[in-house]
Amino acid sequence: MKIIAIGRNYAEHAKELNNPIPEKPVIFLKPDTALLKDNKPFYIPDFSSDIHYELEVVLKICKEGKHISEKFAHKYYEEVGLGIDFTARDIQTAHKAKGLPWELAKAFDHSAAISNFIPKTEIENLYDLPFELKINNETRQNGNTRNILFSFEKIISFVSQYITLKKGDLIYTGTPEGVGQVNQGDKLEAWLQGQQLLNFDIK
Repeated sequence: MKIIAIGRNYAEHAKELNNPIPEKPVIFLKPDTALLKDNKPFYIPDFSSDIHYELEVVLKICKEGKHISEKFAHKYYEEVGLGIDFTARDIQTAHKAKGLPWELAKAFDHSAAISNFIPKTEIENLYDLPFELKINNETRQNGNTRNILFSFEKIISFVSQYITLKKGDLIYTGTPEGVGQVNQGDKLEAWLQGQQLLNFDIK
């Protein structure tokens, strides 16, 4: 499986990092070794002094597809969950300044925390879907999918024009504003539509 992540899909997050609002989806990849499952702790790597959290709604692809029409894209995912795209912001900033790729900042081991998944039939409205991140019981991100720039169907269709999607692939659909640094000893908890899906420690 592969992890496909969408950057700058919430306007306010793009603004908080002084990035332009994209005209089409910005994507990057993470390898399967980036996954952090079962609420296991995240260990801050020694190569970065500024690891940021980015809470995201995640789609799980349920069948193979290429050149998927936007009107049929809803058939290619049946479950949604939450993920945290951990980012070495210091490395990313340095690479962006030189026009280099982001992979070292985004694709390192355990940089993609992932929750269990919920059938989308249990979601009241996929485009009015609240999600929240608390760190040490303080709300840091409070997002809603009604604010995304590119819909889930648009993302699936767009990505599939370039990259074949396969069953089990994960799409991280972007983070709202409120990103920030994690520190040793932090406890991260996240909710999707009021249901807690993530609860783990930073070490």
